[in-house]
Amino acid sequence: MAYGRRLSQSLLYSPDTAANFIVTSPRDVEYWLTQWQISFARDIIDSRIVAVDGQISVEEACDILLSEDISCLAIKSVDQSISGLFDFSDVNAFLTLAATKHTFSAEAVQEKPRVDDIFTAARSGHVPVSIVSNLSEKNPLHVLPNDATVVSLLEVFAKGTHRVLIKSNTSGDSEEDFIGIVSDRRLLTWFLSFAQQPESESLRIYLSNPLNSFADSLPSLNLFASVVATLSTEPVLEAMKLMSEEGVSSIAVLEEEGGTLLSAVSVTDIGKIVVPSQSNQILSLPLQHFISLIKGPDGSTDGQDRYPVYSVLPTSTMLYTIQKLLATNAHRVFVTQESTGSSPLLSPTSSGNLTGLVSIVDILSLFARLANVQDVDPTRMQRHRRASSVSSQASSKESDRSRSSSRTGMRRALSTKTSQTMSGDHKRASSSSTAPATGAKSPG
Repeated sequence: MAYGRRLSQSLLYSPDTAANFIVTSPRDVEYWLTQWQISFARDIIDSRIVAVDGQISVEEACDILLSEDISCLAIKSVDQSISGLFDFSDVNAFLTLAATKHTFSAEAVQEKPRVDDIFTAARSGHVPVSIVSNLSEKNPLHVLPNDATVVSLLEVFAKGTHRVLIKSNTSGDSEEDFIGIVSDRRLLTWFLSFAQQPESESLRIYLSNPLNSFADSLPSLNLFASVVATLSTEPVLEAMKLMSEEGVSSIAVLEEEGGTLLSAVSVTDIGKIVVPSQSNQILSLPLQHFISLIKGPDGSTDGQDRYPVYSVLPTSTMLYTIQKLLATNAHRVFVTQESTGSSPLLSPTSSGNLTGLVSIVDILSLFARLANVQDVDPTRMQRHRRASSVSSQASSKESDRSRSSSRTGMRRALSTKTSQTMSGDHKRASSSSTAPATGAKSPG
């Protein structure tokens, strides 16, 4: 059973922290905003657009994601216009749906048309990527014009979106009418670079405030922050379920003894390790072993241990936190209680108990507020995802039974043919130990 699913503790905060907060002058903020308004999104594109026909299979789309080493595919409709996106969050949602198919009642499927479409397609032996596009509801299609600015990006990202497509000067919606993609990570990198310029010293000083002093500005840093977590002894499937059901792209993995932070597992890890795996035991692999597969290649080339550390302290500065997010290539870092005699710089397990988290979206929402963006709500999309997650639509009885047996029930890994296991009557929980998935190089 997952450990705590969502852990809540109090962030360390005191009046002294607020009293020592370094404020900035309205003139400084006006200068920042002026610069952001004349900086174009098209100049910070970090990803090319790779478009595929929406009728290719999910398996083929997974192969392209891996072979092209990209984070997202653009999906083309029949008229060749870009109609959606497909990324590793969608891969995770699809695999989780396949692995938990036996928990869905007929009523649950009927209430979720997308699930019904996927199961119907699977019975025919071909699941088009178009119906799996944004299955995770973390990957909506957002388009900005060619003259969009950094502030335009903030208006989108501050509501929970992770990437936008930038148009060329043409009026169409086909692949050639877009010049690239800007991710939330790339925008955060841009802000870090901006803060490091001599003219922006005031912003750098402002970002040198500790995290706990931003508690009123960052929703994830309130006094009752929630962290999605599970134990290191739980199987990979448990992590996949939690990410899909809770609408997050990564979860904390805790040591069984003491509950200290061991590492994190993300949907990208699932896509890059589970998908190409040839082991039929991958879903039942304990997370502590799965993490070693994530970290192993980092230190294998030169003998150096370069395990990423995914935690910061409440007293860590915002500037340091931004640097940590970018250095670890993570979408969020976890905030941990101070621990005497140890430091999160030294070991992933030395940083004490989980307190909260800070994500890229949280920090961009801070910049959005500085830019006077209206209706900033970085948790909006996440709340919507939790409410509508496809993997949470199974009947509660079946879902509870599946979770209670998740440690021992998944004896086989992702099958080589999704259609074989998805195509059966969804009303029959025929074999709760069968975990369907995608083919060939897909999770299998």
